[in-house]
Amino acid sequence: MSVGLVALLDDIATLAKVAAASIDDVAGQAAKAGTKAAGVIIDDTAVTPRYVTAFSPARELPIIGRIALGSLKNKLVILLPAALALSFLLPQAITPLLMIGGIYLSYEGAEKIYEFLAPPGAHADAANLGTVSVDAEAFEEQKIASAIKTDLILSAEIMAITLANIPDGDTLTQAIILAVVGAGITAAVYGVVAVIVKADDVGLALARLSPASALAAPLRVTGRAIVLAMPFLLSGLATIGTAAMIWVGGGIILHGLEAGGLGWPYHALHDAGAAAARAVPFGGAMVAWLVEAAGAGVAGFGIGLLSIPLTNRVFSPLWRQVKLLARTRWNR
Repeated sequence: MSVGLVALLDDIATLAKVAAASIDDVAGQAAKAGTKAAGVIIDDTAVTPRYVTAFSPARELPIIGRIALGSLKNKLVILLPAALALSFLLPQAITPLLMIGGIYLSYEGAEKIYEFLAPPGAHADAANLGTVSVDAEAFEEQKIASAIKTDLILSAEIMAITLANIPDGDTLTQAIILAVVGAGITAAVYGVVAVIVKADDVGLALARLSPASALAAPLRVTGRAIVLAMPFLLSGLATIGTAAMIWVGGGIILHGLEAGGLGWPYHALHDAGAAAARAVPFGGAMVAWLVEAAGAGVAGFGIGLLSIPLTNRVFSPLWRQVKLLARTRWNR
């Protein structure tokens, strides 16, 4: 074997080792960055089931699949290149954009509570957003579009947190890590959502087992318990999802204000959490988190309430006019 060939093989082996080390490094960084976004992942998982509770069991998985594909598109097609471009060209714009997303989440959550309480004028405000079609297909499309739109905000927060926790390096490595985290989180979130919304079908199947088997009796009892519990679980998740939008939105806004130089609201909330943690004999970290989450929720709810009339009377009519104008020009 010639010396040149030996040298070539040695170079290839060296490159292979470097590539393997790079893959391990990317995987480690992706896992670390994804862990930092765990709070938003939990919120995303809690928010999504409420979009499929109004449909027949046969439509649940297809709807979840379409929302998952929309979420993957949000992360990989829209947010990944946007995050890389903004971090390279205009990094100072990332925080204001995230704050706009936080205001939207706060508005969505506060509006749900406002409609539930139904004070005078609530239904009139809702009517300002336009007539909702009662056609089943149109209703499904509307729900999917709403879920994907909400997911865009949560996904933006996930990708922003991930990008912030990636060490400075080449753009390709950052893009790969963002893609790995985005795809992994999407699979995890919507996999869990699918399990949650189909648990009642599993429970029903268990409840209908033939009594011939020795294990049939406890399995049937378990199945009936699952079926009875699922409406409460889904209702609870819908409530958690609404609360999650409010406290995540409020948290994004408070962090944004801190980054912009107005840090006292965030620091006051952090200090309140720390004081509450010191006041309890155990579980201090959990107590601090609860206090901070509650404070962020109060801030988000207040901002959301303020944004309801502004959105319904200013931004929504403007958006309808823009869509009408675009449709008119398109049809010419």
